Amino acid sequence: MAPAHNSSGSEHPVAETGEPGPNRSGFAEVCAGAGRSAVRVAAGIRWYVTSLMGDNAYATYLAHQRRTHPDAPPLSERQFWRQRMDDQDRNPGARCC
Repeated sequence: MAPAHNSSGSEHPVAETGEPGPNRSGFAEVCAGAGRSAVRVAAGIRWYVTSLMGDNAYATYLAHQRRTHPDAPPLSERQFWRQRMDDQDRNPGARCC
């Protein structure tokens, strides 16, 4: 192996074929795997926050309606949110305000 210079000026072993040495193999795969796991973590956080805030409540309601009451027309989104807010006002439960 002949020494080669990288952009920082330090030397690292490179095979005569120009391929990286054995200690550098798999680095791209590790980085790609880390990128995929970071995307999964971000998607999980997004799902958790939207679930916590109730952003997906109407979509959940529609899925429930299709599954359990396929013949009944679902509420419009405006009607759904009005009914949800009215229910929360009548029964505040454990919320602070």
